[in-house]
Amino acid sequence: MNEKSGIYKVKDLSLAREGKLRIEWAESRMPVLMSLREKYRKSKPLKGYKIAGCLHVTKETAVLVKTFVEAGAQVSWSGCNPLSTQDDIAAALAADGISIFAWHGMNVREFYWCIEETLKMQPNLTLDDGADLIFTIHNKYPDLAATSVIGGTEETTTGVHRLRAMARDGALRYPVIAVNDAETKWDFDNVYGTGQSTLDGILRSTSVLLAGKNVVVAGFGHCGRGVAIRAKGLGANVIVTEVKPTAALKATLEGFRVMDMDAAARIGDVFITATGVKDVIVDRHFKVMKDGAIVCNTGHYDCEINIGHLKKAAKSVRTVRSDNEEYVLKNGKRIYLLAQGRLVNLAAAEGHPSEVMDMSFANQFMSQLRLAELHKKGKRLENTVHDIPAEQDQEIAGLKLKTMGISIDRLTREQERYINDYSSGT
Repeated sequence: MNEKSGIYKVKDLSLAREGKLRIEWAESRMPVLMSLREKYRKSKPLKGYKIAGCLHVTKETAVLVKTFVEAGAQVSWSGCNPLSTQDDIAAALAADGISIFAWHGMNVREFYWCIEETLKMQPNLTLDDGADLIFTIHNKYPDLAATSVIGGTEETTTGVHRLRAMARDGALRYPVIAVNDAETKWDFDNVYGTGQSTLDGILRSTSVLLAGKNVVVAGFGHCGRGVAIRAKGLGANVIVTEVKPTAALKATLEGFRVMDMDAAARIGDVFITATGVKDVIVDRHFKVMKDGAIVCNTGHYDCEINIGHLKKAAKSVRTVRSDNEEYVLKNGKRIYLLAQGRLVNLAAAEGHPSEVMDMSFANQFMSQLRLAELHKKGKRLENTVHDIPAEQDQEIAGLKLKTMGISIDRLTREQERYINDYSSGT
């Protein structure tokens, strides 16, 4: 483990060259974020601001971090999942002088140590994926929330749900912008990014043929819908489980079979959880699964599959290939758990493609900039969870279309008048 106290802690600094090449590749696929970097490189609107980030250390994240630095910010970073850090990317950032504390395969104690290291610089702004950084500040360093932090952003559905609960209880001590809820984030990153990268992770860790398999997707939110669409595209027979009637109805009308998990557990070949809720697959489900069933999770936390129940039901466990553990149950059946029940798309693959993260991270950059600009004017958002402005969504989507060489129509003045003329009838 290479380390230099107070600056970085990564697994192997010699991986930096490989990481830099991958970051360059991501930069070539993220034109919106790169245009923002170029726009603010000279004016440096984030000069004097310190950003603590807790988000998957991938090549796309590195592009975001470097964009913050180019805009003048001081950055300190940690990974938001013990298995999602890409060590070559962490090494490349460390080699570029970024304060980063992250490596693949850390334990829970190390995970929170890394978060706490990023807080030593007393950040003004936070950036989260899952809200662990925000929770750490609120639970262990409340003085930071009171005296230093002016606001933060949250990247993922699970984190936003928890922060909204905090806000409802009056427990949130600084404003947070819900980047996840931007249309240019959850309708693209969550759907197309999660769909492709989840199946990528499954294929890398199993190399199974998905065509003809019964693939059970738990949850038909944005992420689950993306997974279901991509699995269907590869020829799988997709089954959806849900608790929300409207979501179940949407899945039905999209042509997917819908049933409860008790029924799906008996016929599924591959199980993918995408709910953000604990105990979606538990002991009674493992006991009735087919011999050879594959189980994985693409939700933020590793609690959707009850691994404790799986271990209790097993008589032996062994690793059969990278990110793939074989549990032989006492009834003789074999269950294959991928990526230890953590995010299979990041632990067993590279996460979302750069092209779709381009918009999500453009939203992150612009939201951090918004918080800083308000602060410069002596203003501050209310201590609750805020949506991004609708204009920002459309601006980012427009930039993305432009980089893709796609033009769209514009309303004429007469059309705009017609839309706003409530006196017009039939």
